[in-house]
Amino acid sequence: MNQLIAVIGGDARYLELIRKLRLDDRNEVVLVGYDQLEQGFTGLKQIELKDLPAGQLDAVILPIRGTDSEGRAEAVFSDQEIILSKEWFKSLPEQAAVFTGIANAYLTDASADAGLELIPLMNRDDIAIYNSIPTAEGAIMMAIENTDYTIHSARVLVTGYGRVGITIVNKFQALGAHVTAVSRSANELARIAETGVKGVSFEALPEAARNTDILINTVPSRVITEEVIRELPAHALILDLASKPGGTDFDYASQRGIKAILAKSLPGLVAPKTSGSILADVINQHLKEKQKGVTAE
Repeated sequence: MNQLIAVIGGDARYLELIRKLRLDDRNEVVLVGYDQLEQGFTGLKQIELKDLPAGQLDAVILPIRGTDSEGRAEAVFSDQEIILSKEWFKSLPEQAAVFTGIANAYLTDASADAGLELIPLMNRDDIAIYNSIPTAEGAIMMAIENTDYTIHSARVLVTGYGRVGITIVNKFQALGAHVTAVSRSANELARIAETGVKGVSFEALPEAARNTDILINTVPSRVITEEVIRELPAHALILDLASKPGGTDFDYASQRGIKAILAKSLPGLVAPKTSGSILADVINQHLKEKQKGVTAE
């Protein structure tokens, strides 16, 4: 049984996502917000939102950022404004799955009011772990571009030892950096020690910052405070990988003359093809499992 999937908006990584969705013969894909691409580029039907058969859709794929608070969906390949009203969501069949990268209050409320399943892809462990690889590679690239010393033998401080932090620690350690990982969890600190990396608690972060060349933050809350930044050497670089607005006091870093960069959406910037492929695989798997469940019933 074929599935009708609408891809609404998106960025460069969605080109690979679309390509992979097409490879499954069960998927019929239509595009909204791709009018700046030649029709032959994707080989798919490109239509306006008003012409989309919403009542026949099995799945909707929204941009990584979902929508804004008024329902606007970002579309890199279109100049047209795309607004998904709450009434539009109610026009979808109740069995339709709505995929987004990140959910917000508007999307959550609109989907709930319409009785729809909302799937925030970036909340999934598998995607976060897969995406940690291009994120780490992007951090390495930015570290090289923004310092005048090698990563090998550099003193690197990584705050947070979650899905991204673990990969960051591993990759920088593999390049010969002297890595220190910061965590609040006693269990994580034990795991850090087991891997041969120095671990410290957040209480000891200001002291650890004194001997740091590159500070990489993965925690989405204000942890790189004035107290921490005050202790950093003047040549230090801060790379904040946390979601906007990051976890760094950027104003104070600027006052101190320390370069601090909020590195947003590194997977999409560094490796859009890989990132799009990851998203497509997870979406395809979810739809296959859902279709099996419907068939079984």
